[in-house]
Order: sequence, then structure tokens, then C-alpha cells
Amino acid sequence: MIHDKSVKWPNGAKCAVMITYDFDAETLWTSRDPKNKGRPGVLSQGHYGAKVGVPKILEMLSEEEVKATFFIPGWVCENHTSRVEMILKEGHEVGHHSYSHIWVSDDPAAEAEEFELGMEALAKVGVIPKGFRSPAGEVSAGLLETLTRHGLIYDTSLMDDINPYRHTLKDGSKGPIELPWHWSLDDAPFAIFSIASPRPIFTNSHILDIWKTEFREIYRWGGLFDLVLHPQISGRPSRIAMIREMIAYIRQYPDVWIATGAEIAEAWSKAEE
Repeated sequence: MIHDKSVKWPNGAKCAVMITYDFDAETLWTSRDPKNKGRPGVLSQGHYGAKVGVPKILEMLSEEEVKATFFIPGWVCENHTSRVEMILKEGHEVGHHSYSHIWVSDDPAAEAEEFELGMEALAKVGVIPKGFRSPAGEVSAGLLETLTRHGLIYDTSLMDDINPYRHTLKDGSKGPIELPWHWSLDDAPFAIFSIASPRPIFTNSHILDIWKTEFREIYRWGGLFDLVLHPQISGRPSRIAMIREMIAYIRQYPDVWIATGAEIAEAWSKAEE
């Protein structure tokens, strides 16, 4: 999709920002290796996100007066219900993030089942999602039809633009709006560690340098800055401070619109008409 220079953000904003959290909890580990279900040490990393990360993140967002979008797997809704209720009580958006966080892009039937189970779990906590983010950006060719059939208005799983755009379905009809993301704006590549595949944990200054530089240029282009965070990663003490610093940096620039995924998709759709 070619970059659309004609995008006009609400109230004359020069750039849109969505701060998002993929609240995976233990599913990040159980979905990769079923044996992890019996490894309390491994799972404790995900449990931290629910136990400590989410409350502290909500505290920070409240103080910064920022509304975020939390993409939550159905399993997490069922097993950390009080935390999901806490997120909703604070007025943040909750989006669909599969049921168990497994990668099913090569199995459309499994993807459909994951989607249905996730919808059911979200409904039990009173959520009718408007947006979907697939685990790790892995999607099948039939996902867009699934989103449309269930009434979701946007997807944020692809990385082919820096602005929203409208999908066209196979039959030529209008599909969901895409809110693109990118690995460079995701905390996981820089800050998650695994004994199974050890890699360095980058300093916060390194991460901020990439994010600030990317934001500066997206702002100049007039695009969408889609920041992807995880409570088990960016819910750590110093990283909560890092997000505060990133928000402060963003606010140095005039005419920036910080909004939820649903607000951005709805505004873009309205401008499209």
C-alpha cells in the first residue's frame, strides 16, 4: 500500500499516536511450548505482567492522562479477569488478541477457532472488540473476512505502511481498516530474554533512541506512530519510567493526537467518506 500523504487527522493534528499493550501474561510462553505449563519459573515472567505490570502501567497512564489500547487473549480474560476489569474501569480500550496466543496463520480452521473462543471470553467481561491484533503479526489469508463477519472495524497486524488504510475483501467489498505497526516500535525485540534462545537485553536509552527517532520522522511524514508494549516487559520499573519519558518527548511536538485504536480507525473512516 502506497503511503497516503492526504491523511488528515482530527482537529488539524499533524500526527496520530496509539499506545498499545499486548497483555499476553502466561500465554506468551504456553503458546510457544506446551511444556511450559508445568514450569512455574518460566510462567512467572508472564504472571509478573498481570500481578505487577498492569496495575503500575494503569497508574502511570492515569497520571499522564493517556488512554491506551490493550489487546488481550481470551485465556487472559478468563484467568486474570480482575486485571481486565481494572483496565476497563480506567476507560482504556480492550481489543481482541486471539484466545491462547498460538500462531495459526497456516491453519485457517485453527485461526477461526482461536478467534471465536477469544470473542466468547471477551464477551464474558463485557467487551465487544472493535479491533484485532494477531500474535506476532501472523495471520492467514482469511482473517480479514473473519474480522468483517464479526463486525470489527480495524486490524493492527500488518507492517506495510505508516498510515491507516482500508482493506478490500476478495469479493471487492470494503474490509477493516489497517492500523500498521512495526517490530522497531515493539518492546519485545529489545527487551525480552529467554534461556532457550538467549539474546542481549538492550538499555532503555538504546530503545528510546530508536523510538524517538522513528517518532520524529513519522511526525514529519504525518503518519501513525503505533507503539507496541507488553506488561511483562514494559511493566518493569525502569521501563514504566521509560514510557513516561517517551510520552513527554511526544508531547514536545505540537498538534499530536494521542488516541485509542478505535478512535483512530473511526476518525480515519469518517474522513474517508
